[in-house]
Amino acid sequence: MSAPAAKVSKKELTTNLNEALETSEIQLQEAVERIDDVQSEIDKLNERASAEILKVEQSYNQLRQPFFQKRSEWIAKIPDFWVTTLLSHPQLSSLFGEEDEEALRHLTRIEVIEFEDVKSGYRIDFYFDENPYFENKVISKEFHLDESGHLASKSTEIHWKSGKDLTKRPNQIQTEGGRKRFRKEADSFFTWFSDHTDAGADELGEVIKDDIWLNPLQHYLASDIDDEDREGEGDEEENLEESVGDEEESEEEEDDGERDVEGEDGGENTGQND
Repeated sequence: MSAPAAKVSKKELTTNLNEALETSEIQLQEAVERIDDVQSEIDKLNERASAEILKVEQSYNQLRQPFFQKRSEWIAKIPDFWVTTLLSHPQLSSLFGEEDEEALRHLTRIEVIEFEDVKSGYRIDFYFDENPYFENKVISKEFHLDESGHLASKSTEIHWKSGKDLTKRPNQIQTEGGRKRFRKEADSFFTWFSDHTDAGADELGEVIKDDIWLNPLQHYLASDIDDEDREGEGDEEENLEESVGDEEESEEEEDDGERDVEGEDGGENTGQND
């Protein structure tokens, strides 16, 4: 017979459990510390990579400038290029009212100037011909890092001509009883220039810098595609209406034919009865 198993006291069980827990905690702590050490090395590499990427970006930014200049010269030969481009962009088209569009038809050039230290900010310049809305030839908005390292913005003050301030245009509204009241409408695109509440979340500036400025032609050409689509839809509707009209005309002819046959049959029957 085998010897009976030795009984383990409750105290011994508790001691063994505590030792196991302590070992587990030590292993966990050691793993956390090793992960933190490795992550520190990864962060150092990321910082070095960011610095190298910044140098490359600065270098290529300088190389792009002559091409941007050449592109601007060709764009100047196309009437309404920039207003068409802005209106065709899916994220911007809803921002423009009718008078915004009229004012932007005097927009001759857009330029994005990235600062030498690309990470420190950029400026967007809008160049205008003589127009009935404001005196400015150039309106700019700049994004830069402030003293605390947060992104801030500032812009050119727009010198509106008398009664032409699009950011304060009254909207005439018909009310009950035939009377009219006026409401100030501040949804103009030009309110963007004076809005500095949260430069870090300024999507409009980012879209212009990172999308429109890099390839404005794709958005300009998109307007032609949209026009063709609308024309195609119009043709389809016209064809559908013609088809429906033809079907109705055919049905009417069939009804007339059936009535003629019924009339002939009725005449024959009458003759027979006579």
